[in-house]
Amino acid sequence: MKKILTLIVIVAVMALSACSGSNKASSDKSQDITVGVSLLTESHPFQIAIKDAIQKEAKSEKVNVDVQIADQDLNRQISAVEDFINKGVDAIILTPVDSDGVKGAILKANDANIPVITVDVKANGGQVASHIATDNYTGGMIAAEAMAKYLGDKGEVGLTTYPEVQSVRDRIDGFKANIKNHPNVKIVAELPGRTREEAKKASEDMLTGHTSLNGIFGFGDDMAIAATAAISERNVKGTVIGFDGLEEARKSVDKDNAFQAVVVQFPDKMGKIAVQNAVKVVKGEKVEKQVPITPGLYVHGKGFVDVKVNDGKVTIAE
Repeated sequence: MKKILTLIVIVAVMALSACSGSNKASSDKSQDITVGVSLLTESHPFQIAIKDAIQKEAKSEKVNVDVQIADQDLNRQISAVEDFINKGVDAIILTPVDSDGVKGAILKANDANIPVITVDVKANGGQVASHIATDNYTGGMIAAEAMAKYLGDKGEVGLTTYPEVQSVRDRIDGFKANIKNHPNVKIVAELPGRTREEAKKASEDMLTGHTSLNGIFGFGDDMAIAATAAISERNVKGTVIGFDGLEEARKSVDKDNAFQAVVVQFPDKMGKIAVQNAVKVVKGEKVEKQVPITPGLYVHGKGFVDVKVNDGKVTIAE
């Protein structure tokens, strides 16, 4: 009987040790997560801020990240995603170069059972576990309200655009929707301005083609700064409203020039949540399908001001 009891104790101890070892292995595995990251560009401060936030949060979460920069090249981004799939990453974070064109790459990740998280720019197609982005439509509405306010509710406005990117489309759509509440403010021109250089030329062309133009909405900091330079060089009176609101743009708004206000995004928050949600999905935890982040507004002479959006109506604090 004593031998039998001893044998039972030995077996029980071995079983507990095995369970303990299994739990440790599982715990170690939960920390051994690799996330492939493909970002739109590294030439824009906003995208750099997202990248820095992703890398910082990955370090905090003890997650490995493989960051690839697409340089606004869809084929390069597709190749990066295919490379991530071949490497067997646990999750993929994307800032799509082309909201429609990235669909095929996402479908390949879906087929490989690799969860995809999108940040900043929405993907149109495929299964995305979580999308973290500024509420761009609302941001566009805020920009339109600021434009109408600084134009005294009357004027002609031009828009710089980036048709391939859904987040920019949303900003433009929000701007157009709210500007309808100001019937004496007319949109008379829309031209693509994907880079600062292209936006500068687009702004110059709009000013040339529409001599009464007195407002330009730049969908990003670079576009607004370019529009401000175009107005300054022509020595004409005009108002520029921007979007992104990183340091360079806020400093420009603080100066006495055409750049009067900028809608402010929070890229650090977006990058951080993207990594957190990627880790949760890999661990089988639930995440929000859509994580909208409401932007703020920074204006000349005041800094950040309170903005309220209720039932499609925007109110900017005096």
